[in-house]
Amino acid sequence: MKINKILLMGNPNVGKSAIFSRLTGVKVVISNYPGTTVEFAQGKTKIGKERPLVIDVPGTYTLEPTSKAEEVAVKMLKDGDLVINIVDATNLERNLYLTLQLLERNIPVIVALNMWDETKHHGIVIDVKKLEEKLKIPVVPTCALTGEGIKELINRLPKARALKMQFASDGERWKRIGEIVEETQKLTHHHHTLLQRLEELSIKPLTGLLIAMGVIYCAFLMIRFVGESLIGYIFGPLFERLWLPLMMRLSTFLGQGGFLHHILIGNLIEGKIDFGQSFGLLTTGLFVPIGMVLPYILSFYLMLGLLEDFGYLPRLAVMADNLMHNLGLHGYALIPMILGLGCNVPGALTTRLLKERREKFIAATLMAIAIPCMAQIAMIIGLVGQRGGKYLAIVFSTLFILLIVKGLILNKVLKGQSPEIFIEIPPYRMPQFMAVIKKLWMRLFHFLCEALPFVLLGILFVNILYALKIIGFLAHIFAPVLTNLWGLPKEAISALIIGFLRKDVAVGMLGPLNLTTKQLVIGSTILAVYFPCIATFAVLVRELGIIDMLKSAAIMITVALLIGAFLNLIL
Repeated sequence: MKINKILLMGNPNVGKSAIFSRLTGVKVVISNYPGTTVEFAQGKTKIGKERPLVIDVPGTYTLEPTSKAEEVAVKMLKDGDLVINIVDATNLERNLYLTLQLLERNIPVIVALNMWDETKHHGIVIDVKKLEEKLKIPVVPTCALTGEGIKELINRLPKARALKMQFASDGERWKRIGEIVEETQKLTHHHHTLLQRLEELSIKPLTGLLIAMGVIYCAFLMIRFVGESLIGYIFGPLFERLWLPLMMRLSTFLGQGGFLHHILIGNLIEGKIDFGQSFGLLTTGLFVPIGMVLPYILSFYLMLGLLEDFGYLPRLAVMADNLMHNLGLHGYALIPMILGLGCNVPGALTTRLLKERREKFIAATLMAIAIPCMAQIAMIIGLVGQRGGKYLAIVFSTLFILLIVKGLILNKVLKGQSPEIFIEIPPYRMPQFMAVIKKLWMRLFHFLCEALPFVLLGILFVNILYALKIIGFLAHIFAPVLTNLWGLPKEAISALIIGFLRKDVAVGMLGPLNLTTKQLVIGSTILAVYFPCIATFAVLVRELGIIDMLKSAAIMITVALLIGAFLNLIL
């Protein structure tokens, strides 16, 4: 049997992505399924002399789709030559429903009985040979985090079988599953491990809330520590000792002035290049995303990967469910918010996991208004933090209050109800180092590809507007809003313009304006809430549609006008 395309299919949270990583390495392409915004990953593996394509199909519980992602999973079945059905060995009964449905589709199937190492911790004993006999297809125990069973899985792929089983009703499937589980699985008594005791404490109201607060606090403490350490010991010295001398030579070669110098190097501050204020393509344009922002992005995604692989994020979603219901959402909507802290683009993409149009609109609007990305947070900490910690508290407490108030209002105004949360909670397990590093590299690469071009484009755009004196013209037009309503100097218009391209760069542009502390707080807050960057805007247009996105944008601009005026009044 020639295998050109292998599909990885299974329920959510069964380790599909980890097995995909084992099979394909780090050379992965992320694509949208044609005609949809549902993403899937694909890469190549090696089977003998062949190099078949491996596709990580969106997670699904059934082939009777209830969401766009499940619809895509069913459509992909038509193009596959073979299915590796990833099954959670600790939840056999639930997972076998999809297995039986796959066996009805007349496509070769092999089962990867994943999380095999967890069975002994749960007192679960599975007779693999008997399970093979009952299903009549190959079954291979695997542990994707350690690589156990992956080689055998690859070796047995040619033995995958297409059975075309038939079940007349849903009840017959469940009856067959019950018979299979009863004959192949035994449960024995076992003592709870430390991690299992921690699992229980994580979802109890009192201890769960305390653990959540502790995890969030420690996570952001670690993010700041790692980020600042990378800047202080690696990225900062690299720019100051290696890149700065090169740029000074280039500045001298260009005559330290003129149009080309203004574009590439920017302004000289007291005869020297200042990476934070010169605003040239090769100075500030490279320093902001790489020297200031990338260290915080790296530390954020490292911490996010550890929490994901440890299994804590679904529990955090359950703990937040009551609060999120009051905002018109359910607890899993917290995941786009958390991802949005790293970068609003993946946060916006993740809103597709929310099924109802109403909750997608609320989640996207709240994220765009009140969840600054880590790049913007880094810039705010760098600028506002110099004036004192209490001013940082004003900015971020304002954003949090906006999140709650706007959520309450949208929940009341928009028709519909908050949905219930249905989410699989995986057991706690220690993260596997290489899996976390691979995930970190993929996310960093995506950030650089998405962020760097927009930063350079933004600085080029503003520099050209300055040269053509368009910035001055716009500053004159919007002066009443900037000065009378918000108390900002008219020169701040350049930051607002660049905010449409990159918000982190826009915040950085407030630095050279010599703003008062009050103005800096107001400017940073307005830039956080007034509009998403162009990359996030493009994603939200695809996710929400142009009409809903325009409604969301109108809400953002209105909130920015009001909150800027309010802060100007009370500070």
